[in-house]
Amino acid sequence: MSKRLALVWVLFLLAALAASAGDVAQFVNLGFSKDARYFMFGQFGIAEKDSTPWADTFIVDVPANAFASNGTKRFSGSQPADPGSNGQGALLNALSDGLPRTKQLRIDHLATGRLLYILLDGAQPAETLEFRDFQSGRSYKIALSQTAAATGASYGLSIAITEKDGTSRSLKAGDPSFKRSGVKAYHIKQIILAPDGASLVFIVQKEEQDTRGSNIRYMVETVRPK
Repeated sequence: MSKRLALVWVLFLLAALAASAGDVAQFVNLGFSKDARYFMFGQFGIAEKDSTPWADTFIVDVPANAFASNGTKRFSGSQPADPGSNGQGALLNALSDGLPRTKQLRIDHLATGRLLYILLDGAQPAETLEFRDFQSGRSYKIALSQTAAATGASYGLSIAITEKDGTSRSLKAGDPSFKRSGVKAYHIKQIILAPDGASLVFIVQKEEQDTRGSNIRYMVETVRPK
């Protein structure tokens, strides 16, 4: 095989890989504010339908468990991505567009909190998680319950926390009565302890179904045990 033909095949395979993974978004932890009141995250990828790069960034008011005002930015490319691109440039453009608000809320991209749990790529997601944070001595038991139908799916989180001294408390997150259209399943992707140790951030992975197949997107739930 000639070098030129080999190069053509490499470019073809890279383009095919980019297209096949186009709607599997990559999650990015973009950090907390200086006072840990706000949490910022992003997701980006390549759109399957037209191969254009896209990205979203979100700022969450942690105590309110809601999006901060003017804290959501989206960037969509106008041209197909180059072969081998994963869309990260779209994330940088979205961050640039949202820079004034990011500065206003004093988001520190280095203050990403402490990771307590992560669902590794390829691992089987569990409906119930039980683990101990050896640094604080706390034990956690988290149960994700979900209801799926042809029109969408809803979920709720039951969180039990046991302190080092044996005292415990229970918390709830999510809304089992709210069905998101097009979603067929939810999984806990990450659990993050805020830098001040007062809040937990749950990164929830959504499996969305459309006519082209399954898409992966992310959302956040927050609770304050303290």
